[in-house]
Amino acid sequence: MAKITMTVNGRQVSGLCDDRTLLVHFIRENLGLTGTHVGCDTTQCGACVVDMDGQSVKSCSILAVQAAGSSITTIEGLSANGELHPVQAAFKAHHGLQCGFCTPGMVMTAVDTIRRHGSNLDEATVRAELEGNICRCTGYHNIVQAILAAAAEMGGARHAAE
Repeated sequence: MAKITMTVNGRQVSGLCDDRTLLVHFIRENLGLTGTHVGCDTTQCGACVVDMDGQSVKSCSILAVQAAGSSITTIEGLSANGELHPVQAAFKAHHGLQCGFCTPGMVMTAVDTIRRHGSNLDEATVRAELEGNICRCTGYHNIVQAILAAAAEMGGARHAAE
């Protein structure tokens, strides 16, 4: 068992875990943050995307011990003072979700995409950025529209997970 410490959603946390524990399982089971979903455990679906030290990562592909000392933001850490993050609000306004299972990973990927590209996004870029995220319900149209709307509203500002 390893004792690890990291910052999650702005709060320093510590916990014991097996050396083979995936970051997604540490987040869900040790910290009780269940917004990060386990979809495939093979980095195919993107439901487990979190922000780690300023980059989106699939938390099913990283061991928790590898994330020790890192700053992690999960979907629960995006909203502030009861207000949805602009990307979350855009997903709601543009019906960018159906069953909601993929939504946390899609939102976290979108936040990273907007952080890197700013408001200079077009549909082709958004679709290319979403290639590592699978939605089995919506057909992506509304997801893409939500991300474009959020990018325009944010004006490229750094509302991203930090």
